[in-house]
Amino acid sequence: MTNDETDRLLKSANLTMPELKALAAEYTPQMLSEIWTTLDTGLARRIFLALGIDKKADLISWLPDSEQEKIITFLSEQNTRLLVEEMEPDDLVDLMQSVSHEVRRSVWESLSDKAKRETLFLLRFDEDDAAGLMTPRYSAVQQGLTVAETIRFLKNKSSEAETIYYVYVVDKLNRLKGVLSLRQLIMAADETLVKDIMLTDPIYVREETDQEEVAQILQAHELIALPVVDEAGKLLGIVTFDDVMDVIAEEHTEDVYRMGAMGGFIDPYLSTSIPRLVWKRIPWLVLLLLLGTVTTNVLHHYETMIVNAAFLIMFLPVITQTGGNAGGQSSTLMIRGLATGEIQLRDSRRILWRELLVGVILGIATGAVIFLRSYLMPPGVELSQAIAIGSSLIIVVFFSTLVGTFAPILIARLGFDPTVMSAPLMATLIDVAGITIYFETAAYILRF
Repeated sequence: MTNDETDRLLKSANLTMPELKALAAEYTPQMLSEIWTTLDTGLARRIFLALGIDKKADLISWLPDSEQEKIITFLSEQNTRLLVEEMEPDDLVDLMQSVSHEVRRSVWESLSDKAKRETLFLLRFDEDDAAGLMTPRYSAVQQGLTVAETIRFLKNKSSEAETIYYVYVVDKLNRLKGVLSLRQLIMAADETLVKDIMLTDPIYVREETDQEEVAQILQAHELIALPVVDEAGKLLGIVTFDDVMDVIAEEHTEDVYRMGAMGGFIDPYLSTSIPRLVWKRIPWLVLLLLLGTVTTNVLHHYETMIVNAAFLIMFLPVITQTGGNAGGQSSTLMIRGLATGEIQLRDSRRILWRELLVGVILGIATGAVIFLRSYLMPPGVELSQAIAIGSSLIIVVFFSTLVGTFAPILIARLGFDPTVMSAPLMATLIDVAGITIYFETAAYILRF
C-alpha cells in the first residue's frame, strides 16, 4: 500500500458516507488491514460500515484478535448477524476462539442453525491441526455420476463451496476415493463416469496433521486445496491455499521471535501493550543472563592461568565470538532445513559426515587467520602463544559447528520446536564450552 493511498484514507474523516463508500471500494481487505491499527477508532468504524458485506467478512478475518473484538462490540445485532453469516466457517471459528466470552456469546446467538452446526463441528478440532484449518464447504460427488451430472451439480452447489477447482469423489460412506479438477471435467465427454477420469490416489492429510506439515505438503505439490480425512478415510473438509498462507506467515513470525529469544505470539507491534512487550522478552533474557554467568565460574577456575598467561584474555572475545558465529550459522541452516522439510531426521548420518568435514575446514581456516593475526600484528605474541591461540580456535569452531548442527536435530527428534536453539541461546552455550576448550587447549600446548 503506497503512502498516497494511506494518506487518502487517513484524511477521509470528513467525507460523507456515499463518498467514503466510493473511496473504500478502491481498497482490498488486505490493504485496509495493513493500516487498520493506525486509524482513529471513529474513522475505522465508519470505513467498516462503508464496506460491502463480502469485504467486511474478508477484512475481519485479516485483522488481529483485539481489532476483531472491537468491531463485533460496536456492530448492531442485525449487522453482526449479516457479518457472521457471510464469513467462511474456518474464519468464523478462529474469531470465536479469539474473542472474549461475552462477544463469543453474542456471535453465537447471531448464527443460523446451519452455521451453528458447522461451527460446532470445527470446534471439535485443535486449531493447530489440519482439521482446525479446514472448511467443511467443499464439492464432493459419488463415483457413479457422469461428467454431465457432476457439472450440473456444481452449478447448483458452487455458491456453497469455498472452491470448485477440485471435485472430490467419495463412496456412500463419504470415504475419499479420488479427485478430479475442473479442467478435467470440462474436457471430458458428458457421458464419461467420474470414476474413469479421477485421480485414484489423491494427496490428503489426516485430521491431526500439524498445520506446519500441512503447509509444506500443499506447497510441495502446488495444490490449491488439500483434503482432510479421519482415521476411517472419511472426508471431513479441505484446507485451502489462503489458509495455508496465513499459517506460513504465523509460523514464520513465531520462528523469528524464538530465534531472537522472544515469546512466540504474533500480535502486531503497535497494538501490543508495553507490559506484553516486556513479558515477550524478559523470560529468555533472564534465562540467558543466568546461563551467561556460568562463564564467570569458568574464568574463576582458570584464574591462575590467566595471571600467568595474560595474553589469553586479549584473544578470549575473538575466540568466543567466532565460535558463537560458527554455531549460529550451523543452527540457522538446520532450523531452516527442518522448517521447510528440506532436511529430514532420517538424514542425520549424512549430515554428520558433511558437517564434520565443514567443521574441520572452517576451523583450520579461522585458526590460520587468528594465528597470523596474533603473531604478525600488534599487540603481537610469541610463536608458541600464537600456535596455542590458533589451535584453540580450530577446536572451538569445529565443536561449535557440530553443536549448532545437531542441537536443533536432537530437539526436533525429541518432539520439540528446534527454533528454541536460537542464535542467542546457541551463542551463550558455546561461550561457556568455548572458554573451557580455549584454556584447556592453550594450557596443553604451552606445557608441551
